[in-house]
This record gives sequence, structure tokens and C-alpha cells, in this order.
Amino acid sequence: MTAHAPVPPRQSPPATVVFDLGNVLLTWDRPRLYRDRLPDAAAVDHFLTTVLPMDWHATLDGGREWDEALAERIALYPQHEALIRAYRTHFSETIPDAIAGTVDILEQLAGAGVPLYALTNFPMEVFDETRDRFGFFRHFRGIVVSGYEKMMKPDPAIFRLLAERYDIRPEGAVFIDDLPANVAAAEGCGFTGLHFTGPEKLAADLARLGLPA
Repeated sequence: MTAHAPVPPRQSPPATVVFDLGNVLLTWDRPRLYRDRLPDAAAVDHFLTTVLPMDWHATLDGGREWDEALAERIALYPQHEALIRAYRTHFSETIPDAIAGTVDILEQLAGAGVPLYALTNFPMEVFDETRDRFGFFRHFRGIVVSGYEKMMKPDPAIFRLLAERYDIRPEGAVFIDDLPANVAAAEGCGFTGLHFTGPEKLAADLARLGLPA
């Protein structure tokens, strides 16, 4: 993991803040879905490494249709059909809650009138279901979702799409993400990147930039 240097102070605060969702505002825990469906942690790890690996999940983030993606894995592992289908029908179990400290920061920024946006790698359909579960989504003026756009972070194209669609000046915007590769991609597109490791550090980073947190 690449370490990022401390965020330097600015002469004026950024005008806009862009949030990632998973493991920034929302807890995302894939193993949680299978802890009560498989006998132990080793079995869960094996299932998610072999049957539904992250590179397969990434195709959903990239816009692949769920039916097609599930059918592929069922054909390979027919003995696990019920468990594979559960990934879609019970996907909400992988997102048990919001990260309260980050939601507090989001609400402080919203209360101060800071324009807020989201840029997320997220599969189609389950994004809409997730948005309906959490009230903090009302604070976003716009959201770019990889599954609908069929492009994903850290591809610079999705950052450019965000900026163009919502008339965001990257040099006047902050982008927050838990993955260093995505932070680096945002910085390459002109955003100030903040690597999220927890709400307390995020609040300190935003305050250093002159933003309320």
C-alpha cells in the first residue's frame, strides 16, 4: 500500500467534496453474507476466493448483468447454486450499516452548504436498493455509479465524467476514497485526494484544508 504524504494546507478551502461509498460511508463486508450459511471462517474465505472471487465481483461493478454473471458461476459450481444466488438476493447483508462518524462529517459539510457528490464502484440494481436504505444520500447533488456508466475507478475516464456531468472543477474539489489507487487516479485528474482510514483522520484532513468537519 502506497503511503500518502500529509495533506498540505491551502490558501482557500476547496469548493466541492466527492465521497466514495463502500468502506467510507457504508460498511461493506462480503464475508458477512456467508457466515451463517457456511460452517466456518475458512469455508467462507474459500468460497469467496474460489467461487465468487473479487475479480468476478468487479465485473458487476463494471456493469455486467447480474443474471449473466450468476449463470457463469453456477455453471462452474452447480453444487453451490443456492449460495451463489444468495449473493444477489441477500446482497444487502454485505452492507449492514453506515459508518456513523463519516455520516456526521457529511452532514456537517451539507449544513455548511458545501456541494457534495459521490463516485462509487457499485453494481447496478443493488445500488438503487442501497440508496433507498440510507437517508444520507439526500445530501448528494449528484452520484456517478460505475455499474451504470460501465467504467470504474481507477480509470481516469470516470473522474472526467463526474467533473463534466456536474460541472466540477477538479482543482477546487476533494475526493475521498479508502483505496490508494483510486486516490492516486483522482489526483492525476487534478483533484485533491484524501485516503480514508477512518472518520477521525478524515475530519482532521478536511479541517486542514479549511473545510468544516
